[in-house]
Amino acid sequence: MTTYTCAVLTTSDKGAKGEREDTSGPALRELLAAHGFKVAAHALVPDRIEDIRRVLKSWTDHDKIDLIITTGGTGLTPSDVTPEATRPLLDREIPGMAEAMRAASFAKTPHAVMSRGLAGTRGESLLINLPGSRRAALENIEVLLPALPHALAKIKGDPEDCQAHP
Repeated sequence: MTTYTCAVLTTSDKGAKGEREDTSGPALRELLAAHGFKVAAHALVPDRIEDIRRVLKSWTDHDKIDLIITTGGTGLTPSDVTPEATRPLLDREIPGMAEAMRAASFAKTPHAVMSRGLAGTRGESLLINLPGSRRAALENIEVLLPALPHALAKIKGDPEDCQAHP
């Protein structure tokens, strides 16, 4: 089995100023490590498009990290800009991942319809935007966990046919 690398980027103005503890980033790193991912990097930046893009580009283009998770900045407040920072960097969007996360979250709260997170590829990296709350971030990534190894293999050019698994 292939071990994939991952990184977690928390976007939070208050977190960057030390006014709020980042609970979603560490929880995501722990969960991903428990599922066999090698945590290669993590960072916390303010909700600024240029800061978010700088880290995402470095992790995809220079570090070649397989899976990059962002947490925070997917809502409707004026400072929530993570999807706007992410979208122009993507080679291809994967709408089904974002749709699956929102559908699962909607079963728990009607507020899930306000989440604007994206998923897509840049080179051979998979980028996924998650909400900023610890609970929502974990609930969302857990929806995708079963599909991530296969998705990453395909992004890297795995020629095997996709088959339905019982």
